[in-house]
Amino acid sequence: MLLTRFSPRKFVQFLARVPSRIRRSLSNYRLFAYLAVLGPGIIAANAGNDASGIATYSTVGAGYGYELLWVFIPMMLSLIVVQEMCVRMGVVTGQGLADLIREQFGVRWTALVMLALLVANSGVIISEFVGIAQASELFGIPRYVTIPITAGLIWWLVVKGTQKSVEQVFLAMSLVFLGYVVSAFLAKPNWDEVAVQLIEPNFEFHSGYLFTVMALIGTTITPFMQVFVQSTVVEKSLDEEDLPLARADVVVGTVFACMIAAFIVICTAATLHSQGITEIDSAATAADALTPVAGVYAKYLFGIGLFGAAMLAMGVLPLATAYSLSEALGFEKGLSRTFREAPIFLGIFSSLIILGVIVALIPGIPQIKLLLFTQCVNGVLLPFLLVAIVSLSSNEEIMGDHANGWIFKSLAWLITIIVSALSLMLIGKTVVDML
Repeated sequence: MLLTRFSPRKFVQFLARVPSRIRRSLSNYRLFAYLAVLGPGIIAANAGNDASGIATYSTVGAGYGYELLWVFIPMMLSLIVVQEMCVRMGVVTGQGLADLIREQFGVRWTALVMLALLVANSGVIISEFVGIAQASELFGIPRYVTIPITAGLIWWLVVKGTQKSVEQVFLAMSLVFLGYVVSAFLAKPNWDEVAVQLIEPNFEFHSGYLFTVMALIGTTITPFMQVFVQSTVVEKSLDEEDLPLARADVVVGTVFACMIAAFIVICTAATLHSQGITEIDSAATAADALTPVAGVYAKYLFGIGLFGAAMLAMGVLPLATAYSLSEALGFEKGLSRTFREAPIFLGIFSSLIILGVIVALIPGIPQIKLLLFTQCVNGVLLPFLLVAIVSLSSNEEIMGDHANGWIFKSLAWLITIIVSALSLMLIGKTVVDML
């Protein structure tokens, strides 16, 4: 209740009115100001560590050991830049990303981008349900039990809950990722080698290495994260005085998410790669393979992390899709709305949950092909979305004094060009491999 009623702006104004001695004693309570803003950045970044992301990180660790840890530093900085622009746009304009794209680029471009987002997100949502199934089967629980139950819980939370309650549950789910940190320590890696590979890039130019780097970036910087973080910032009704704390939320969330991803790589590198196991087709396979080396506890911690990750993404992805389509079409939206107040928003969310359940329960669903297809769609969509984000956040008519400065703009365009080029290369490599 305290955080629900708490306003960071009011807290700062209160501090300015009290004597300096008392103000110093109250400075420790500035944590509450951060907690009031906390949420969108952490949830969005951690939702990127979904079932397919964990499978990718496990594959990287098994195939390359510690060699690719250095990629997480530029990847983390790039994600911070992109997420910060979205948060800043949400705070300054009070509009979601799809709203701004429709106003500035027209209905046709918006419809094309939203269609691609719907197709890509639908495929990833299905893969999250498959991830739930795989995680539960590690513990001997059939998917026909866990998938309907978890889907029902997520649906009930979002449809019947409030913005605050949904955010609190999603934040609690993010703590499950700490299981990967414990798993990495149980694996007893060579920490000296980890440190060296983290700070010393060892770039290679053969196709397998480049493909893996592209897959890492494509897994970490995804379109739905940008849509979700901006829409949730708008729904929290943050204003310009809250911007520094909203930025801190983005930084903390991104650092935490990339740290977890790195620990997954470390865990699988220390166990699977060292034993010569280089081929991993899913996160569940990686968890199973940990048992002979790191023990059954590492397997279960890995499985719990997979379950929590899939649960979080299973909630965030349909929400991001519902936000974007509702904004693009001009319909009412919001987690605190009822079905009567926002039928399109909650209808889209519910439909995607039902679709995920039905498809994931089909025996022998080709998960790998599904992920490859959605990865291609996301890869095509990401450059368009990044160009729109940089253009919009640099527009002084929209952003006023909060528009990108020339140094930040140059960095943002550089990141956009590099990430876009890597995404298109990843699509090309994926299509060639599928032929």
